[in-house]
Amino acid sequence: MNKKFLACAFAALILGACGGSNTDKQAESSPDAASESVADAVGTSSGGSLNLYIWSDYVDPATVEAFGKEHGINVSEAFYDSNEVLEAKMLTGKSGFDLVAPSIANVGRQIKAGAYREIDKSQIPNYNNIAPDLLTLMAQADPGNKYAVPYFWGINTLAINPAQVSKALGTDKLPENEWDLVFNPEYTAKLKHCGISFFDSPTEQFPLVLNYMGKDPNSSNPADYEEAAALMKKVRSDVKRFSSSGYINDMAKGELCVAIGYGGDLNIAKRRAEEAGGRVKLEVLAPKSGVGVWIDSFMIPKDAPNVANAHKYINYTLNPKVAAQNGNYVTYAPAAAAARDLMEPKYAEDVSIFPSEEVKANSFAVLPKTAEVVKLQTKLWQNLKAGK
Repeated sequence: MNKKFLACAFAALILGACGGSNTDKQAESSPDAASESVADAVGTSSGGSLNLYIWSDYVDPATVEAFGKEHGINVSEAFYDSNEVLEAKMLTGKSGFDLVAPSIANVGRQIKAGAYREIDKSQIPNYNNIAPDLLTLMAQADPGNKYAVPYFWGINTLAINPAQVSKALGTDKLPENEWDLVFNPEYTAKLKHCGISFFDSPTEQFPLVLNYMGKDPNSSNPADYEEAAALMKKVRSDVKRFSSSGYINDMAKGELCVAIGYGGDLNIAKRRAEEAGGRVKLEVLAPKSGVGVWIDSFMIPKDAPNVANAHKYINYTLNPKVAAQNGNYVTYAPAAAAARDLMEPKYAEDVSIFPSEEVKANSFAVLPKTAEVVKLQTKLWQNLKAGK
């Protein structure tokens, strides 16, 4: 998929997330109607268990509790902090989980490996609440949308501690391309003293570097990855840590001044800093030069023990009211299109959650890579972290 098409599809997705379709408006005007239809489709109660394996801080605990009470289901949660960790678990098999939420870059490979069972859409009356263009993008990894049901989408970006950054740089002015803060040695050499964090995931990190270099973020050319690794090697000694979740608390506590991360996680760090008294102030950026766009979807492992309950939970999360509540908590954009209009304005209008047109025009979707590219970038990543 070329970058121009991605920009157009991404723009359509944002418009869809504003509640533009008739279906979405109907869902918004009567968000409980879909929930009522669930009773007709799959029954009002089921009992039993539901085992979730998801990203940390990825659902409002209150919605999980409400779902459990409504259906008499005992819900348990386990967490991972990178797509690599999840993929290893899924490809090994016999995970014991009923629902997982991989990102679009990993979905296609896992489907081909036979890790998941097809979704029974007849058990998900709220499926029609999903923004159509989100399904179009997901179809790049899941043809026919047979296995994956979009849950959240968002951006890979960076956040800063403005006070620490301005002190380290000796100016309040950020570089024109804000990615210079983490990829340009001129800046990283100054910022290393207050702490820089990279993703601990080649799947997420390499596309950002490739885009920064003006290359195809979803390149299949091995030489591009070698160049990207060489660029990161120049700043490796300035990076304090590699993390795909721990940066949240570190940023909130002022122990990092720049972090690459998931937009929602970075906003959670900002919120935690505010709740701790506001001593630490954070800013989540949305660089005009572009960000990585991802989609996380609920998928049911092939050997899931509680398939019916998994469908019930997917359906529940697509209720616009529930999706909005989760969106406010997680600070990502929900798949249910009408949810944006029900979210708190400070989140619905936040460009790090719903990016501007200028940012979207230069952004890209993080798409699946070939097995050869995955193997290469993993090797390069391991060498980078080891300082080789």
